[in-house]
Amino acid sequence: MNINLWGKKMAVYFVTRHAGAKEWAMLQGVACDVCVPHLDPVLVKEGDVVIGTLPINLAAIVCEQGGRYLHLSLQLPLDARGKELSPADLVKYGAKLEEFVVRRK
Repeated sequence: MNINLWGKKMAVYFVTRHAGAKEWAMLQGVACDVCVPHLDPVLVKEGDVVIGTLPINLAAIVCEQGGRYLHLSLQLPLDARGKELSPADLVKYGAKLEEFVVRRK
């Protein structure tokens, strides 16, 4: 568990099933408390951080519950889709973490 600026406990979840993404995050200095292949959004509490490539409806739930959503964005060409990517591949395709605030209408 981490402590946020207001002294509250918070968790950082990294949602991925890809070893290359886990290794890339570690090499970038991204620290997480929990690494899971799938997220049960019920677990997310106010102030928690969720990192990954969530479906939009799950990202909305994270935000509705007061969590922050950091999307693992990259420019993936068609021929690289569906393949396991190495940390070097992620760098090559411009991987970065971008914060999104998602809400339902």
